Amino acid sequence: MFTSLPSPFWLLGALAAALCSPPVAALTLNEALRLAEREAPSLTAQAAQVEAAQRLTIPAGELPDPQLLLGLQNVPIEGDNRGRLNAEPMTMPMLGVMQQVPSRAKRRAQVEVAEAGVKRATQAQRVEHFRVRRETALAWIEALGVEQKLALFQDLYAENTLLANAVRARISSARGPAADSIGPRQEAALLAEQEDVLVQQRTQQRAALRRWVGPRGDESLTGQLPNWPVKAEHYQQNLQRRPELALFDPLAAEAQAEIHQAVAEKTPDWSWQLAYQQRDAMFGDMLSVQVSVDLPLFAASRQNPRTAAKQAQLNQLEAERADAQREYAQQLATDLAEYQRYDRALRRSQDSLLPLAEEKVALTLADYRSGVSELASVIAARRELIETRLQHIDFAQARALTSARLYYAYEGSEQ
Repeated sequence: MFTSLPSPFWLLGALAAALCSPPVAALTLNEALRLAEREAPSLTAQAAQVEAAQRLTIPAGELPDPQLLLGLQNVPIEGDNRGRLNAEPMTMPMLGVMQQVPSRAKRRAQVEVAEAGVKRATQAQRVEHFRVRRETALAWIEALGVEQKLALFQDLYAENTLLANAVRARISSARGPAADSIGPRQEAALLAEQEDVLVQQRTQQRAALRRWVGPRGDESLTGQLPNWPVKAEHYQQNLQRRPELALFDPLAAEAQAEIHQAVAEKTPDWSWQLAYQQRDAMFGDMLSVQVSVDLPLFAASRQNPRTAAKQAQLNQLEAERADAQREYAQQLATDLAEYQRYDRALRRSQDSLLPLAEEKVALTLADYRSGVSELASVIAARRELIETRLQHIDFAQARALTSARLYYAYEGSEQ
């Protein structure tokens, strides 16, 4: 019986279908960052805050809206003409307009406060942009580390199967006890337990990633754990470049503008009023002009306390800036120490721990097959190798997380 070969046309069709099929979606770190910048609601909120602050600069320093005056003057309330509007020649309706004129110092202070608000909102937007990029990178790195661990289990299960075959072969040749058959099955159960923990972690990490990139956080991840160069001296010398610390500059400027505004409350405002009164025809109509001026005579109990309160707020900001600078200096030292520790640990794991663990498994397995050692030694050596492999990924992930925190604090917030 002969089997018919596929026709060339069928092969060409299959090849075309393979070439035209859409590629499997995969999420790189750069794509995750791009999505986060587009999807993060917090950035949308910050953009709206900047727009609001910019719009507040338009009316700042402008005069208040004029006021329309309507009234009746000289209405009798006693005598025979009481309450009558057409009996007394001096009774007249009045129509006028009044304009309040705040002092020039107050209007300048309003402009200063509004402009400072724009700078503060703009810097706050930059801080949030930096935070979104950093948190997205951290979430992507943590998710990728879990995926790398889970991918390792395919090899671990395959190695467990080979071990089980070797044990069965030794038992069938009457060179090992039957109880040895339990060892590989116990190891497989422990592997499944570890895998379940990692599956749980994957679910949690993907939820964290979806917070920043949306539904695409469930896609497969592609790429390697990043390791940005760490420049300790550069970071220490540019501590003030952290966006969080730079935010204190516009905050202090806004507080200083509010102090100027409080001081300007001592300068008197004035207003003018123009009114037209319609009198009895025998007397003729009238026009009134009036000017009023504020008298800030009690500054000690009114304006001065407000100025002192604003000054206290500025002092508070300066103290908070100093405290934040110390906090970030401490965090920088901690991150640098952690990076150096994980970098050394990763190199040691790559150069020494992993090769030694693999060699130990090979030697103990050879001894077991030759009857020199027991299966327990092989199981223990394999357990050490499994833990070393997982720990190697932990070291790489921890180094990547630390370098990401440093990079997006000082280098990557503007990219």
